[in-house]
Order: sequence, then structure tokens, then C-alpha cells
Amino acid sequence: MNGSNSEKPALFSPGFLQNPYPTYSDLRETDPIHQVRFPDGQLGWLVTRFEDATEVLKDPRFIKDISKMYGGSMDQMSVFTQNMLFSDPPDHKRLRGLAQKAFTPKLIAGMRDHIQEIADELLDPLSDRNSINLIDEFAFPLPIIVICEILGVPAEDRDKFRLWSNSLIEGTSGEIGVSIFEHMNQFIQYLGEWFAKVRENPGDDLISQLIIAEEEGDRLTEKELYGVVSLLIIAGHETTVNLIGNTVLALLEFPEQQTLLREHPEMIPQALEESLRYNGPVEFSTSRWASEDLQLAGKNIGRGDLVVVSLNSANHDPAKFNDPETFDITREKSPHLAFGMGIHFCLGAPLARLEGEIAISSLLERFPEMQLQIDKSKLEWRPGMIVRGVKEIPLSV
Repeated sequence: MNGSNSEKPALFSPGFLQNPYPTYSDLRETDPIHQVRFPDGQLGWLVTRFEDATEVLKDPRFIKDISKMYGGSMDQMSVFTQNMLFSDPPDHKRLRGLAQKAFTPKLIAGMRDHIQEIADELLDPLSDRNSINLIDEFAFPLPIIVICEILGVPAEDRDKFRLWSNSLIEGTSGEIGVSIFEHMNQFIQYLGEWFAKVRENPGDDLISQLIIAEEEGDRLTEKELYGVVSLLIIAGHETTVNLIGNTVLALLEFPEQQTLLREHPEMIPQALEESLRYNGPVEFSTSRWASEDLQLAGKNIGRGDLVVVSLNSANHDPAKFNDPETFDITREKSPHLAFGMGIHFCLGAPLARLEGEIAISSLLERFPEMQLQIDKSKLEWRPGMIVRGVKEIPLSV
């Protein structure tokens, strides 16, 4: 992804999708709070420097629930926004608290052996092969199996979740077609049928806990139940899929770092932190709106203005990180923003880190000769305004 001296493609163009970092470098230097027309047609501000990004992520004047200012209901996609990611205090604390019980560091650490078993079961049939499709055959199924087990939904439905998740994410590119609404309706119908089964026979899984909370009243509405569960299914695997894929790409791009990591596998957690900084799995923050007129780095932001943080640009800010265009696993632990900051810091960060650690260590052990089968310029990056990752990584092993 190194490209600070490369051609600077226009924002959201195909060239930008391939390598956004030269454009980010230019914006940080010339217009760090940049007014732009986003792919979905909305006019807003793109924040690119680390210092400004942290201010936006932490300042309660930048709110997540725009209906608080303008009232009324959102469109039919709103069922997917009735969760902690798109809410403000006090609703945010209540919604996050209900889900957080399943994602405590202690509980996640206790899953290490089981996640390793899942990784081994996925890799065993691939070990005698000469080539693998990393995303399809490993990076996607590993986290979706884990989150399905936590929630209590069948892992065999994972291909459906992938289709629905892709629709939601690609819809943020502005290309909203009929199929996206069909997929969303299918997702909602699936969840409704699954909730009905759980109400008849609740278990120890997280969905059962959330349904009990809903039935107790005041703690979770039906719309919030749909919103929280859909967020956990989608966010519960998307971050890790792209973390695994982007880390492998960085290790292939910087072979001396891969050699160092093979010689010192104890550095894998450190290498993952550097991967999160270097080419993070979440490109942009979700939308925020200014709840009042304010100033940000000298720019006048009006009440109701849309503000989006480029997490990956902030993580390449030379004012915060030395030699940011270099992937360096010996870098001291950095305060990167890959999981956000403030009250909306990623709930699943401990799980993503653990899954990433197990995935990368397993891949390095199994495939000491892994190489890209195609030129990296041929990789197809996923569209949309949320994730940064490729659709597939064909490897010779």
C-alpha cells in the first residue's frame, strides 16, 4: 500500500479504492477537514488528520442519531441502525451494556483453544494443496463460525450472512439497487423467524439473553433487538475477515517483515497492531452529525453537518507516526484508531485481535512459502464507505 509519492487519485475513484494513501497524504497537507460529496450523494466533511480525528471521535457534540435533531423515522434500512453504533447516551450505554457481557476480555481469552480448533479444521483440508483462496476458504469462515456460535445462530447459514453483509456494505458506495432491499428484507425475515424459535426454546447464547432483556421491557425494544443482532452478525466477522486478509497482504508486500515474524512468532500480536495501523480493516468511521455550530481545525462546521473520519488516513499521519507508509512490526505499540475511540470503541476488538492472532500464526506455520498468485494491482478491493479489504486473495502455498 506504500504510495506516498504515487499519483494522487480522486476521492472514491477506482484508483482511490486501489490505494487511497497518496490522496490522504495530499489532503492532510492541503485541506485536512475536506468538504466532499460522499458516494451516497450526501455533502459532508472528511477528517484526515490524527489530532482532528480523535477530537471528532471523542466530542459528544458530534452525534450518531440524527433523528434526535430532525425527528421522524428513517427509511427501511433503519432497522439496521437501532443499535449502539448509531445511538447516543443514554441509549448507547444501555444497548452496549446488554451486548458487552459476551465480549469481555476474560470470556474472549477463554475461547482461544476453541478458535484454534476451528482454524485447524478449516486449514487441515487445505494443507496438501498447491493453492488456496484465502478469503473464501479461511479468512471469512473462521470469524463467521465464531460469531454464530456466540449468538446461537446456525453456522451453516454463513453464506446467507455474507450475502446480506456485502449488500449492506456495498450499499454505502451509493450503488443502491433493488437487490439490496431484497437482501435486507431476507435478513429481517430470517432474524424474525430465528427470534421466534429462541422465544420458544431459549438457550445460553447471546440472542437468548437479548430476547429475555426485550421481554423484560424498557431494556430493549423489538427494533433494537433486530438492530443489535444484525450489527453483531455483520461487525462480528467483517473486521476480522479484512484484518486477516490485509495482514497477509502486508506480510507479502514486506517479505523481510514476514521473515522476522516467522523467526519471532511471539511478535504476532505486535504485528497485528501494526497491520491495524498500516491498512486497517475499517476505512471510515460511521457517520456523525454536528449537534451545534462549531469550529474544527479552523473550519466552520454547521449544525446538522455530516462529518466522517478517515481512520486509515489518521493512522498514516506523520505528525503521529514515524515513517507511516512503512509496515514495521517492530514499531512500538501505537495509538492507532482502527477500532475507533471514545464511547463507540469497537466492542469486538478483543475478539478480532484474538482471531487475527490465531489466524496469522496458523497460516505462517502451515504455509511457509505462501505467495500471491496474481499481481497485487489485480486484486479487487471491496466497494463501499465502511470496510477496507479485498474480495479474494489467491495464494500459492
